Amino acid sequence: MKKTNILVSGAAGQSGGLILRELASRQQPVRALARNIASAKNGTDIPLIEWIEGDMLAKDTLRPALEGVERTILISSANDRMVETQCTFIDACKEAGVNHVIKFSGEESQEGYDAQQFRFTREHEQIEDYLEKSGIKWTHLRPSQFMQVYLRETAAISRHGALRLPLASIQMSPVDLRDVAKIAASLLIEGGYHGRSLRITGPEALSISEIARILSDTTGKEILYVPVSWEERKTALAATGMPGYFLDALAEQTAERVSKPQAFIDISTHQLFDITPTTFAQFAEQHKHIFNQQILMQVSKSTFNN
Repeated sequence: MKKTNILVSGAAGQSGGLILRELASRQQPVRALARNIASAKNGTDIPLIEWIEGDMLAKDTLRPALEGVERTILISSANDRMVETQCTFIDACKEAGVNHVIKFSGEESQEGYDAQQFRFTREHEQIEDYLEKSGIKWTHLRPSQFMQVYLRETAAISRHGALRLPLASIQMSPVDLRDVAKIAASLLIEGGYHGRSLRITGPEALSISEIARILSDTTGKEILYVPVSWEERKTALAATGMPGYFLDALAEQTAERVSKPQAFIDISTHQLFDITPTTFAQFAEQHKHIFNQQILMQVSKSTFNN
C-alpha cells in the first residue's frame, strides 16, 4: 500500500467510518486508528486503509499511528472522559510533529444557544481551546445535529407511529453526516483553512412536525410528532441502558434547545467545498429501506401475534 500521511482517529465510530469510506472513494490512502481493529473492521475490508491499534487515552500507544503523519482528524466518543481523551491525543500529536489537527467538534443550530449549558458543546469548546494553545495548526469542524439521529428512532416509530420527543415546537437544521464526511475528507487531502472554525448546518430549518411529515411521505405510513416530557423521554432512554452521565447531558441539551426555538441555516462551508447540501427529504429517501424495514418488521410481528 502507498504510504500515507493522513490519519483518521475514532475510526470505529460512525463519523470516522464515513470519512474513511469517503477517502477510499477518492482513492486516497489513509491510516485508521482504533482500539480494536477486528471490531472496527466489523468483518469488512476497505481498500487503501492501513489499520493501526492504539488507545487515545494512552499516549505511548499512539506513536506508531502518528509516525510520519502530517494531518489528522480528531474524533472520539462523547463520553465522560472526552476532554481527557482528546487532549491526550493532542499532546501525542505535538510530540510526533503532526502539522495540522482537524477537530471534529459540534455546534447547536438554535439562535442564541449557549454552548456552556450543554456538557458536550461545553467540552468541545474546552478541547478546541486546548488545541489552539498547543502550537499545532488547527481547524474546527462544527456540524449541527446529524440527520442520522432519526435512524435511531425507527423502532419507536414502528411501535407508536410517531416521533415521541421532548422538543416542543422548536426548529432545528440537521445536517447529513455524509456531507460532513465529504468536507472532512477534502480537508484531510488538501489541508488549508488553518485557524478557522467551520460551521455546518443542513439547508433547512425544520420543526419536528415537518420532519415527521417528510418521513410519512417517504414511507407511505402516517407518522406524527408527539411532544413528550423530558421525564418520559428519559425513562425510555434509560430502559435502553444509556448511562446516567449521558442522560444528564441530554437533559441540559433539551432544556437549552426548547428555550431557543428558532434555528439558523449556514451552508457556507458546503459552498467552500463545492458540496450540495443534502435535504432531509433526500436523506429520508436514501434511507427509506431502513425506515420501512423497521415498519414492516413491526407489522409482521403484529400479524403473527394476532
